[in-house]
Formats: sequence, structure tokens, C-alpha cells
Amino acid sequence: MIYETAAEWRNAPQKRVLIFAMSGLGKTYLSTMLRDGGDWFHYSIDYRIGTRYMGEAIADNAKREAMKVPFLRDLLRSNSIYIGSNISFDDLKPMSSYLGKPGNPALGGLDWDEYTKRQDQFQRSEIAALHDTGHFIERATDLYQYPHFICDTGGSICEWVDTDDDKDPIMTDLASKTLMVWIEGTDAHTAELIRRFDKEPKPMSYDPVFLLNTWQAYLAEFNKAPDQVDPDDFIRWAFAKALAHRQPRYKAMADKWGITVPQDAVTRVHDQEGFVGMIADALEMRRG
Repeated sequence: MIYETAAEWRNAPQKRVLIFAMSGLGKTYLSTMLRDGGDWFHYSIDYRIGTRYMGEAIADNAKREAMKVPFLRDLLRSNSIYIGSNISFDDLKPMSSYLGKPGNPALGGLDWDEYTKRQDQFQRSEIAALHDTGHFIERATDLYQYPHFICDTGGSICEWVDTDDDKDPIMTDLASKTLMVWIEGTDAHTAELIRRFDKEPKPMSYDPVFLLNTWQAYLAEFNKAPDQVDPDDFIRWAFAKALAHRQPRYKAMADKWGITVPQDAVTRVHDQEGFVGMIADALEMRRG
């Protein structure tokens, strides 16, 4: 790790951190709080994906829908109107809407082949955005003159990492440039995430093998043809399985390449000093 002890971390003139966890456990809260303090550059992986790598596909999908309306089609073809995504750190809906959900088209579902094509696009984009971290560390210091850097990752980072490979290319790259920090939730946090997701199911990105196995298991258990599947019902059913699938991957990533902080500690952090102290405590805990 780039900081082995609490003293090294506290005394570092440039602190570089990458946060990973399931959505809803505090990654963006910490990143926004530090950014608003004025000394930290906030690099959002999801924002980078939605603007640099998938922005054109997201906008084209919106245009494709608009082309179905004669009035809008004529305006688009004459370049009289502009359609684009207004993606931001706080609003990633254009990207999640593009990812979509598989199932019945009448209920807003995507054909399986189209759905998995978009999943593959997202995987390639997220891996590229993760490898861009070093570039943004340099931009943060050389261009914007920020002393510190925090990378706010998406929940799906663990889907592309081989935790059995000590030389996994994603993790070796990121760990050489940042302190990897996992926010670990409890069973109660998991139950709350499931409750929130059940209320508002959102598209997610999954490891291709896990996704295919989960899809086939759903079709078999509920005796559904692919075009009969209620998209929201499927992703609700898959969500708890996705949490169980991701938890050991996150833990292995932290054990091999980083540190762990409990989610309860995150809720007690309200400023940069509190954040630095939380990380220092986790480094001491790791050293035993």
C-alpha cells in the first residue's frame, strides 16, 4: 500500500484515496464532503463513464426514442433541436436508463442481446475509467493544484477484478497510485439497501457469468419466457443475490490491496480531519 502506517498517512503532503463499496454506504457522501472542503479533487468513475466513454451511446439512445415521434424526427433530421444527457455527479439517471433492464418490451424491458451488449459496453467503459485514475491524479495536481485526491468508484468495480490473482491488472494499477478503502456494511445495512432497492429498482452492471446464471435461474424458477419477464421483478429478485455475490469480492480486495472501514464510522465523519482520522484508525487496525 502507498501508506503503510497511520503516521505515513497523516504526514503525506498529497493524500490519494480510492473508495469502494456497494451503492448507498457513503462513497459519494465522503467524496462530496471532501470536495466541498476545497482541498480534495473528486474523481467520479460513474461520471467519467457517462461523459467520456458512454456519452454518445446514451445520447443516441435518447435520439432513437425521439425519432419514433414524427414531430421530433423532422426537427432532429434538420438539426433544429439538440438532444443530449445532462449527467452530473449527483444525477446519473441518463446512464442507468441506458443500461436498462431485461424483459418484456411492453414494460420497458430490453431484448436480452441488446441488454447484454450494453452490459459489455459498461464493463469496458468502467475498466477504462478505473485505469484513468492515474491521469486524473496528475491533472488534479498539475492543472488544478489540489493537494489531495479521492476516487469515488461504482459498486460494480468488484465485478471486473480477479481476487484470486495477486497481480490483477486493475487492482495492481489502482493500489500503486491510491490507498484502497472498502466501506463495509452490516447485515442491517444490507437489509436497508434491499428495502430501498425494492422501492426503486435501478439498473445495475454485473459480471457476465453471474448475470447469465441469475437470468437462467429466474426463467426456470418462475417458468417465464424472456419476453414475458417483468423487468423490475427480475432486477429486484437479482439484487439480494448480487449483494451476496459482491460481498466476498469486496472483502478479498480490501484484504489483499487495502483497508476496511465500517460504515458506522463513515456516518461519524463530518470534515477532512474526521476523514483523515478514520483512515488512520483503519491503518492501525490492519497492522494489528
